[in-house]
Amino acid sequence: MFPGMNSKQMQQAMKKMGMQQEEIAASKVIIKTPEGDIVIDNPSVAAVTMMGQDSWQITGDAKLIPIDNTPEISKEDIDTVVQQTSCTEEQAKVAIESHNGDLAEAILELSGKE
Repeated sequence: MFPGMNSKQMQQAMKKMGMQQEEIAASKVIIKTPEGDIVIDNPSVAAVTMMGQDSWQITGDAKLIPIDNTPEISKEDIDTVVQQTSCTEEQAKVAIESHNGDLAEAILELSGKE
């Protein structure tokens, strides 16, 4: 951080400034975001406390795992749409998927009432 300072001098300087740093033994860090999960495997993690505030320093190789927004469609959902509209199971599944799992919208579409 500061050139020419060894780790002991750095710790003393941090202590004088009211800073504390603690290494955290972590095997994985996961940060949840609207776009997906940022996963850092085998990270180096340090908790830093300064003036009563905690900060986290994380280094490592990160990868973004996008969120799968595909709705889960159960057999019961498909059967409900088929019974209400007399369509095929495949048509029901496509309609449910196109309406993000909303059965009422899928039924309206297949009934021609949309």
